[in-house]
Amino acid sequence: MQIRPERPGDEAPIRALTEAAFKGRPYSNQTEARIVDGLREAGALTLSLVAVEGEEIIGHVAFSPVTINGEAGDWYGLGPVSVWPDRQRAGAGQALIREGLERLRAIGAGGCVLLGNPTYYGRFGFESDPNLSYAGAPPGAFQRLSLDGSRPRGGVTFHSAFEVS
Repeated sequence: MQIRPERPGDEAPIRALTEAAFKGRPYSNQTEARIVDGLREAGALTLSLVAVEGEEIIGHVAFSPVTINGEAGDWYGLGPVSVWPDRQRAGAGQALIREGLERLRAIGAGGCVLLGNPTYYGRFGFESDPNLSYAGAPPGAFQRLSLDGSRPRGGVTFHSAFEVS
C-alpha cells in the first residue's frame, strides 16, 4: 500500500468508496461524499490523500481549514476518512491519518480537530478539550490534537461544505 495526494481522475473512485464506507452506518447521515466534493469544488481540501494498492484506491482522507471563534488560522479539520468496507480494520485508515498529520506538521499547522470515536482517535493523540467546542457534538466526540503546542479556546467551525443535508 502506498499513500499519495489525490490527482485528477481520482474524484469518482473517491466518491464511490466514501459512499460505500459510510453506507448504513448509524453515525452517518450519508453526506460524506458530498462533503468531499464540496471541499474540492471550493478549493478547501488542504490535504486529500489516497491509499492505493496497485492502481486501486482503497482509502481516502480529507483535511480542510477550520475557524476558531470565527477567525481563520493554522488549524485544520480531519475528515471524512474512508476505506472500502472489505478493507477496513487492515491499517489503511490509520496510515492515511498518520501521513496526513505528518504533512500538516510539515506545513506548520497549529493543530487538527475532528468529530469521531475517542477510543479510535485517541491512538493518534487526539483528546477532548473543554476549552474547544463544536456545537451539537456528543460529549467527548469533538477532539483536538495540537501539533505545535498551542491550545486555542473557543468555538470551532468547519468549512460550509460540511453543512450539506
